[in-house]
Amino acid sequence: MKNFLGLVLAASFIAVPAHAQDSERLDGFKLGAVVGYDSVTIGFAGEDGSKGGLNYGVTAGYDFDLGGVILGLEGEFSDSTTKETVTDIDVVGDEASLAAGRDLYVGARLGVPVSENVLLYAKGGYTNARVKLRYNDGVDTFSAGDNLGGFRIGAGAEYVSGPIFGRLEYRYSDYGDYKYDGFNTGISTKRNQVVLSGGYRF
Repeated sequence: MKNFLGLVLAASFIAVPAHAQDSERLDGFKLGAVVGYDSVTIGFAGEDGSKGGLNYGVTAGYDFDLGGVILGLEGEFSDSTTKETVTDIDVVGDEASLAAGRDLYVGARLGVPVSENVLLYAKGGYTNARVKLRYNDGVDTFSAGDNLGGFRIGAGAEYVSGPIFGRLEYRYSDYGDYKYDGFNTGISTKRNQVVLSGGYRF
């Protein structure tokens, strides 16, 4: 994943801007659907585990042509089937599970056209995910649902043909440590996603 991100970022900034004059095909309002792979990692006391699932949702945004560079503002609403469980966290035989729910994202992206209809870009912004945490130590069971705020960075490629666009994108989200009633549980949450999105440019 890191290699993919590095290659896309490098290509976006060293690309010869010879095709920038045609980048007006890449701007405007866009509305589409998102689907892809979602991997959630939870960690505690130096140990972590990850689990994969399906990510799906909708995206909308507006891209501005700044003359050789495309600046986009975007938002996304998505959900996930991912659920991760780890054992032997605090005592032998205990178990903690974290189920991912809806995820809200708002951010910006900066891209460089490499042809009249292909854009390479990097992105970043704020993400807020709904999660449900359950912990069982063999005697007592605790469960709670909460919203986790964090940051997201990513990179990808977009192809536009007339009113239709398609994207391949990798993104990394970090929600920090989970806190409950002001208490830091020490359980950290991160996610890696590879998604496809497509829709219409208006």
